Amino acid sequence: MSRNSINPRVGENALRVLEKRYFQKDINGKLSEDPQAMFERVASNIASAESGFGSENSSVKWEDEFYNMMASLDFLPNSPTLMNAGAKLQQLSACFVLPIDDSMQSIFETIKQTALIHKSGGGTGFSFSRIRPKNDVVNTTKGVSSGPISFMNVFDAATETVKQGGTRRGANMAILRVDHPDILDFITAKKNNSKLNNFNISVGATETFMKAVDEDSDYDLINPHSGKVVDSIPARSVFKMIVDFAWKNGEPGIVFLDRINRDNPTPHVGEIESTNPCGEQPLLPFESCNLGSINLSHMVKSVDGKTRIDFDKLGETTAQAVRFLDNVIDVNRYPLKDIRDMTMGNRKIGLGVMGFADMLIVLGIPYNSEEALEVAEEVMGFIQREGRGASARLAEERGAFPNFKGSVYDRPDSSGEEESRFPAGQIRNATITTIAPTGTLSIIAGCSSGVEPVFAIAYIRNVMDDDELIEVNPAFKEIAKREGFYSEDLMKKIASQGTVQGIDDVPEEWKRIFVTAHDISPEWHIRIQSAFQKYTDNAVSKTVNFANSAKTDDVEKVYRKAYELGCKGVTIYRDGSRQEQVLNIGSVNRAQTEDNTERDDGKRGGLIAPRPRPAVTSGNTWKMTTGCGNLYVTINHDEHGPFELFSQMGKAGGCSASQSEAISRLISLSLRAGIDPIEIVKQLRGIRCPNPGWEDGGMILSCSDAIAKALERYVEEYGTPVDKKTEKASAVTFNQMAGSCPECGGIMEHESGCAVCRECGYSKCG
Repeated sequence: MSRNSINPRVGENALRVLEKRYFQKDINGKLSEDPQAMFERVASNIASAESGFGSENSSVKWEDEFYNMMASLDFLPNSPTLMNAGAKLQQLSACFVLPIDDSMQSIFETIKQTALIHKSGGGTGFSFSRIRPKNDVVNTTKGVSSGPISFMNVFDAATETVKQGGTRRGANMAILRVDHPDILDFITAKKNNSKLNNFNISVGATETFMKAVDEDSDYDLINPHSGKVVDSIPARSVFKMIVDFAWKNGEPGIVFLDRINRDNPTPHVGEIESTNPCGEQPLLPFESCNLGSINLSHMVKSVDGKTRIDFDKLGETTAQAVRFLDNVIDVNRYPLKDIRDMTMGNRKIGLGVMGFADMLIVLGIPYNSEEALEVAEEVMGFIQREGRGASARLAEERGAFPNFKGSVYDRPDSSGEEESRFPAGQIRNATITTIAPTGTLSIIAGCSSGVEPVFAIAYIRNVMDDDELIEVNPAFKEIAKREGFYSEDLMKKIASQGTVQGIDDVPEEWKRIFVTAHDISPEWHIRIQSAFQKYTDNAVSKTVNFANSAKTDDVEKVYRKAYELGCKGVTIYRDGSRQEQVLNIGSVNRAQTEDNTERDDGKRGGLIAPRPRPAVTSGNTWKMTTGCGNLYVTINHDEHGPFELFSQMGKAGGCSASQSEAISRLISLSLRAGIDPIEIVKQLRGIRCPNPGWEDGGMILSCSDAIAKALERYVEEYGTPVDKKTEKASAVTFNQMAGSCPECGGIMEHESGCAVCRECGYSKCG
């Protein structure tokens, strides 16, 4: 096979990620690929679709083109394609949306379908808006409905189980219309950080609701089962609740359903009710989509000593990428026939970008500037036009997508406001552009993620034996050396805060260029998102970053701004607002714990010793109903939080009593050693015995499950040790502020409801 002498050159971190998550392994678990072999596998598999169209362009030619495009890191497809193309699984889509109707049969059929998708490496989105509200009468049983939130918990538990053995962690999006009677329960569903951890949640806002917010009027809540108005409530109060909870922990987000459906290219096929887990891909029920991203940091060239955008290369890459993604649809192995049929019917693809911040740096343009907005619109407008042109040429060669007749493209002329978004004429793909988060892909490509700003100019990386390495942005390092202001001490200083702002040794001209996510005001984040949205068929994945000191009014302004500027949704993240980040806060050197307690002298290999018991403790006792009888769970605490747990069966003796005592002793030891109680709850919750019990309408599956629920209630009422130390989230180092990866200790970057480690590729959402 001929190649253009391209030998993939991936960095150390990229290779680590590829080896752990992407390369094929033999039956003994030994790696059987390197980067070149992986790209050859993918290129060969995707190019094999060419033979099915009797194209004069041979599959061999396109195999070379696809290989070169990926090996040069100019373009990369979404993770499932890199992982599975040409392999046994052959499931290549990242995004799925499944329908949930108002019946037990539909709900649990969807749970089964979800498990199959998660097993294959995909993420799922759902609208729970069709499920009748809690306490609504169920005619068939004369009982009452438990409502959509209760079923979200069932989906969450199923995901937790399936993801243990999958290649990618399962992730879900839950959307509930703002006019559903249970909307207030939905908004507050994640007030406890131990619940729904496998979900991102977003409120489906309507234009009626947003208008009522502006007018400070009431709006109607509608029972989806009966279609009747059941109440009217103040829109502004609901909007404030959304804002308040987003300020607390980043959720819920908002998606603007009416705006999404105005851009629905096939309204005759169905209404869009939900998106994929990160929100950038609105899809019809049973629809899937495959994504890919162009590396904008490679789309620049020097002309007469000045760096410019290389539109020739960008246009060529766009055309090849559209063909690549269209081929994916045909060689894909779909987990369900319904998904195959709907995906083939619309043939949606999602071509996006990564490395935008790097492109701006090379062009000498600050991210938070009018010039950056112009570049965003110019680049994305070009990609959209070139992408549609490529799709139109494919339609001439292969035919339009089957649902073309009756679509927004099937119009007699292209006049009017819709021309720029949906030009009339034959086209191969119902949608072409999407801007997705590119956490692990951008690590492989060695560029900034999606359209996000640079996350840090420098940071401290903890490695083995508590050594520390200073990781510096390559472009900044090169410029600092060239301009003569580089020094190791300066890099350490920058790493301690992640940014160059406020550091006198860095010239002002470079401070303007090298701005990070934390330096940029929320308004600029949303303006950049809006600039890309103007020329994106689907939606734009983008996180609006807030400082920990931000007020709820600041969040409200951004939510309103997102609506005003034409965004299809918005996700925010306030530093230190999620428990997972606070839990990962540590001092620069891991030889010390968060509260500066020193490790022991090494005689026990650095193991943690539990703190001693004080003479007096206080606590509470919960009575839990189990299948073995009443279980009384007592939880005591000291000044640091929960300290010990005792359990006593209502009837003494027996195996159950001895087992619950043993569990209690181990929990007490864990609490005294500083283990987060929520992590203990996760390990025990859901353990089942043959004799469950019932309590307040809920099932207690076992004594272990009862203890977990009691500990969870304690946390809900009193909080955790971490909650009491939240004020320490503003630590002295950038690593402390950003949070550490649970796998390698690297920095976690928050993007669109997910968190990604730049070191090892670990992702909360897979």
